[in-house]
Amino acid sequence: MTQKKIRIKLKTYDHTLLQSSCNSIITAANQTNTKCIGPIPIPTKRKVYCLLRSPHVDKDSREHFEIRIYSKIIDMYQPSTKTIDALMKLNIPAGVDIEIKL
Repeated sequence: MTQKKIRIKLKTYDHTLLQSSCNSIITAANQTNTKCIGPIPIPTKRKVYCLLRSPHVDKDSREHFEIRIYSKIIDMYQPSTKTIDALMKLNIPAGVDIEIKL
């Protein structure tokens, strides 16, 4: 049973976790002789939050905090059942969100 394409989208707040998970996915795909394209970086999304420093006075004094969301895409063409099994057995860190589309 072979699928045409598998698209894996990874999202995280820490870019080092993202890089290590991409490397582990690509090595698992290369061991099963699957053609793998990626990781393709997607532009980083920034969320900026503005908060007042003082609860009652000094409206002009504010602090800005930001969260950056890093994401990458990996495409696999003509994966075999061994490839899917190898991907299921991978240990991905807890801070990485994975979306898989067949």
